[in-house]
Amino acid sequence: MLRVAVVGSGPSGVFTAQALVGQESVPDVRVDVLDRLPCPYGLVRYGVAPDHEKIKSLQNTLCTALEHPRITFRGNVRVGEGPGAVAPGRLRELYHAVVYCVGAASARRLGIPGEDLPGSCSATDFVSWYSAHPDAAPGGFELPARSAVVIGVGNVAVDVARVLARGAEELRPTDVPHRALAALADSRVTDIHMVGRRGPSQAKFTSKELRELGALPGAQALVRAAEAELDPHWRDPSALPAAVRRNVEALQDWARRPPRDHGRRIHLRFFLRPVALLGEDAVRAVRFERTVPDGRGGVTGTGCFEEIEAQLVLRSVGYRGVPLPGLPFDPGSGTVPHAAGRVLRAGAPSPGEYVAGWIKRGPTGVIGTNRPCAKETVLSLLADAELLLARGALDDPGVRLRALGVDPVEWPGWLGIQAAEAALGRRLGRDKVKIPDWAGLLAAARAAG
Repeated sequence: MLRVAVVGSGPSGVFTAQALVGQESVPDVRVDVLDRLPCPYGLVRYGVAPDHEKIKSLQNTLCTALEHPRITFRGNVRVGEGPGAVAPGRLRELYHAVVYCVGAASARRLGIPGEDLPGSCSATDFVSWYSAHPDAAPGGFELPARSAVVIGVGNVAVDVARVLARGAEELRPTDVPHRALAALADSRVTDIHMVGRRGPSQAKFTSKELRELGALPGAQALVRAAEAELDPHWRDPSALPAAVRRNVEALQDWARRPPRDHGRRIHLRFFLRPVALLGEDAVRAVRFERTVPDGRGGVTGTGCFEEIEAQLVLRSVGYRGVPLPGLPFDPGSGTVPHAAGRVLRAGAPSPGEYVAGWIKRGPTGVIGTNRPCAKETVLSLLADAELLLARGALDDPGVRLRALGVDPVEWPGWLGIQAAEAALGRRLGRDKVKIPDWAGLLAAARAAG
């Protein structure tokens, strides 16, 4: 029997586990999917916006995989250093192989003055708040701001702009936590500025995400044609790839619309590079430098500046991996060095250690990109199976984890959390509502036995 630990229960981790038990070359593979959180599904549960029900339904696919008889989910297992954690070296003793699928948990910073002023935070923190991540700051967000600036033009930027622009009643049928729903109901935000340093044809959002902004019933998306025309593809996008062309065409349509005098406004701004957040006790504005295309796919500053009022700034400029104590790490790429998924130590493959997902390739691609990434790693692991099994049979890792003081939340505990969230929704007159704190999640898991 080949025992494998997969660290991380998001799509990359579950696809890895699924590929391991679905192959035929090594017939008896048992996989433990370990997660620091008591809940599975990673960013599908805690990163997908609550109003994206179709994407969130991927949980059903991940659930089917985790219910496979040779896959065991063990939540509330922290891998790393410190009290209660399992060091990678110790984990390696419990399993023939360990695959790390830990994602890219850190938000990139702007590196500009005023970035840490009150009222400025990463979009990741905002997403954690409305997704009920148990690590989110307990105070959450109040939304007295009139004007919000979202720095970035990717899908996460679109998500946070859309959530700010939606009415609370539109979000009420979702599983957004009740405190966040109340804050959004009291929100005074009237203007949301989503700002990119390059042009419309270089924005990273998908057409579907972008068009959702234009379909919000209580908000209007606006584009300044004179600004967008700096993009050489603005007037004639026909030579662009189809998905990018559709983005530009949608933005062209919005540029032709006259602004309404009611409802919230979403301003899509381009060719503006943030240089400072302004304010003393709290952010009051963002200073941008106007940029222009440099002819090589980038932009250059013009020395002209503009300030946009903002009492809330959400920074959405990407993610990067963070070092996991006990594993090698490349700070330049934010990934673990590897060869076809095999972890490299001092340039040589480390027997029994593998990576998949963002910690392997960086924060790129969509959810489906994790399937071929996981497959490559699994093929490497299976090619090493004879060497890995030379260690002989291993005892049940669950028993040894508990002997180390770990108290895993297994599948019945997760079902208990789901039942508690459904009961919470009924008490609040809503559908299922997420439990937002560690204590509540663990209590629900333990009550399920």
